[in-house]
Amino acid sequence: MKNDSRELQQVESAAASAAIQAPRVDLYAGIHKALRALLADTLVAVGRMDCDDALELAQTTQRVLQLLDFMRSHLRHENEFIHPALEARAPGASGVIANEHEEHEAEIAALATDTSALLVLQPAERPAAVLALYRRLSLFVAHNYEHMHVEETAHNAVLWARYTDEELIALHNALVASIPPEEMMFAMRWMVPFMNPQERAGMLSDMRANAPAPAFAAVLAMVRPHLGAREWEKLMASLGMPLEG
Repeated sequence: MKNDSRELQQVESAAASAAIQAPRVDLYAGIHKALRALLADTLVAVGRMDCDDALELAQTTQRVLQLLDFMRSHLRHENEFIHPALEARAPGASGVIANEHEEHEAEIAALATDTSALLVLQPAERPAAVLALYRRLSLFVAHNYEHMHVEETAHNAVLWARYTDEELIALHNALVASIPPEEMMFAMRWMVPFMNPQERAGMLSDMRANAPAPAFAAVLAMVRPHLGAREWEKLMASLGMPLEG
């Protein structure tokens, strides 16, 4: 990463101390768990793909393109909501990550081009192209994991020092309200199953209280196949809902 390592360690230490003293509203935690899971799952799918199977090739390339679209939207949400909040009270605080966002957007475009190109290659050309895509996607995943770590530490430290939890909740709600329903459902599919039980219960309890009942039911139905039996039991108990029905 481009950050000075000593300065970053100081910021991380301050953020960790603050979190121990009083847990704060974390704008990054949930969506970043979703992104880490989605990035890893997609990378594994590319690595194990049978490129001689036309259907599997089409399905896997579609998964990569879906990932890239979601990553592009995520960058836009942070650029439009989180970075202005940082700059409003700590000018320059988002500069390094904003530059990386530009780099990520360029890499997303290049990966999308490489992915789409697989579909028109001759069978003999596919193995080398798939391996090249797999390696390039691996680097993209690695860079994003590092990138998210800086946001969760350095950016959170700035936000927590300059905003109240009430202000952060309002910022979060404004961001969520801007997300189209289809994108939100996709985000929930990757967010809810990869949270811990307490985070999962908190998010769905809030959704149950504030979202239309059909939307809440749709999310439960979507995530259920991605939870283990014990995870589902804990979730139903935390929501005060029966296991069946």
